[in-house]
Amino acid sequence: MKIRLFFVIFLISSANLTFAQFPEIKTDLDRKVKSFLEENANSWRDLNVPLADGKVLYDIIIEKKYRAAVEIGTSTGHSAIWIAWALSKTGGKLVTFEIDPNRHRQAVENFKKAGLSDYIDARLGNAHELVPALKGKYEFVFSDADKDWYKNYFIAMDPKIVVGGCFVAHNVDQRSRDIRDFIEYIESRDNYKTTINGAISKSYKTKEK
Repeated sequence: MKIRLFFVIFLISSANLTFAQFPEIKTDLDRKVKSFLEENANSWRDLNVPLADGKVLYDIIIEKKYRAAVEIGTSTGHSAIWIAWALSKTGGKLVTFEIDPNRHRQAVENFKKAGLSDYIDARLGNAHELVPALKGKYEFVFSDADKDWYKNYFIAMDPKIVVGGCFVAHNVDQRSRDIRDFIEYIESRDNYKTTINGAISKSYKTKEK
């Protein structure tokens, strides 16, 4: 009896936690995106962020009212959907890069199903080349591609990030030399304020160098 009661409480708690992680639903697009995410909740395996981290990205964009965003490492699109969902509220658009054709194709399909294609510019190619070549200024950058290139991605995007903008990196809790080098580098920048919470680092640009 106690085991059954504990199981029921666990299921209710889990459901409440999941529900709390979704933004308030106000529009038809909100309902479509939320429905898509719920239907595919157990499908995001291929290098995608967990739901809770997707909500973190959404919250940053909403709080700061960012409109110009870049994602390095689309995978099949889970994090991009959260970012684009937020950008649909602020009137912005996301440029996202993926090197793998199969993941890119699946991501584009997912964006269409979620109703967010108009808010996403999904580009296929090597981010080592595409990120340095990217033109324009941006307020939000999410790096979730090859960890040994995080520092290089940051260096390439730094001149393109406006003051007040944010560079977010995922999986910084991994104990690798490349991640340590990246963290040491961003924490040494006197024109960025960096905080780390679990797997996510957030570096806000406070001034031009």
